[in-house]
Amino acid sequence: MLFAAPAVAQDEPQPITTEQAQAAIKTADQQTDKSTLPAPPLEAPPPPPRHKGLVLEQNLGAEGFVGKFGGLTGHPNIWLKTQLGFEIFKWLMVFGSGDLAFTDTGTSSGPTQNRPFPIIGFGGGVRFTIPFTVRVGMYVQGEAGGDVAYVKPGVLTNFGYMNAEKVGFQAGGRLGIEWFQTDRHIAIGLSGGARYLANLAYEAGGDLPLAWDATFDLRYTF
Repeated sequence: MLFAAPAVAQDEPQPITTEQAQAAIKTADQQTDKSTLPAPPLEAPPPPPRHKGLVLEQNLGAEGFVGKFGGLTGHPNIWLKTQLGFEIFKWLMVFGSGDLAFTDTGTSSGPTQNRPFPIIGFGGGVRFTIPFTVRVGMYVQGEAGGDVAYVKPGVLTNFGYMNAEKVGFQAGGRLGIEWFQTDRHIAIGLSGGARYLANLAYEAGGDLPLAWDATFDLRYTF
């Protein structure tokens, strides 16, 4: 009791201001948003398109004929082309191909004389590719082979095409553009071409038997 110190009244706490309260709330929110977990890794970019390899390509579109044979058929026809090739380099491919066209003799000599028939073609060639970007490029290709009209004997001979029912020489070229998809194996494209078909020349001479085509293309690289 002799050594007891006198008690001193504590000062009243000063009230906090509005600015101090808002600053405290902001600091608490910032600390709440912080996470102790590691940041997720960046998403890996998709792999680049696969150019080199064994290539299977399917073309579907329309074909028309120039010259007197075009006057006989009178309209474009459905054209299918299948091509199997191997890319030696990213810019060079060798290939073999087959195509099938469905046409008819038209109605110039009367509806009762209209004869539908297919034209079968085959050949091989080379393709040169020119890339614009990693996923878009264009190509030019040349090819040669043969073709034959699969029709009842004498039908086209009666119209003046003596060699159409026999295997004849054909040669031509194509120009196309390709768009490689995220899937490394698939590409789509558009292309067009022209070919010379020797056996579709009119017998009387003075004829230039040409065919043109325009197609939508689907490509798969193994």
